Amino acid sequence: MDTVWSRRRTEPKPRLTLDRIVAEALALLDEEGVARLTMRRLAERLGTGSTTLYWHVKTKDDVLDLAMDAVFGEVGLPDGGAGEDWRAGVRALMGGWRAALLRHPWSATLLDRPLLGPNALSRTEFLYETLIAAGFAAPTTAAYSLSNYVMGSVIMQVTWARSDADVGGYLRERAGDYPALAAHGLEHDWDATFEEGLGYLLAGMS
Repeated sequence: MDTVWSRRRTEPKPRLTLDRIVAEALALLDEEGVARLTMRRLAERLGTGSTTLYWHVKTKDDVLDLAMDAVFGEVGLPDGGAGEDWRAGVRALMGGWRAALLRHPWSATLLDRPLLGPNALSRTEFLYETLIAAGFAAPTTAAYSLSNYVMGSVIMQVTWARSDADVGGYLRERAGDYPALAAHGLEHDWDATFEEGLGYLLAGMS
């Protein structure tokens, strides 16, 4: 018997939105990396056709820019930041930025792209405002030093995690030639080293 009551109900496909596209792109990138992201594969994961996807984003670069800005959206904006405790605000922002990038290791390969999305710009604006309020009339150098430190730290950690080389063992075998490296070389706690290095930078800023 064919009635409305006997037919299997099917749920309508969720409407394709930019938020859905970005969320699925992030999931694909987290699972498989930048090289595996194509517009066709993204459309398949979204359960739609490439033509429909192109109504929202024109190119893979568009998707990557949106995904990178979504990563920056995970970075919380600290309360305050100016005044005597400006270093605490900057430290929290830099630590949050690093943590967000490390949650999405593929992002380390895209840090050479212009970061012009609203999330990236609002975090950068907070950094500049904080530095200006702390007395930096021209905060560019300080901001560049901090952001370059974060990016360099993330790139090094992500690259190191992908390597299976026993650098520590290599250096210990050559301790006579490189005693300082053998004793204090590249085997360390990434989090502790980052925090200590950031402390050095902030302490030297005035």
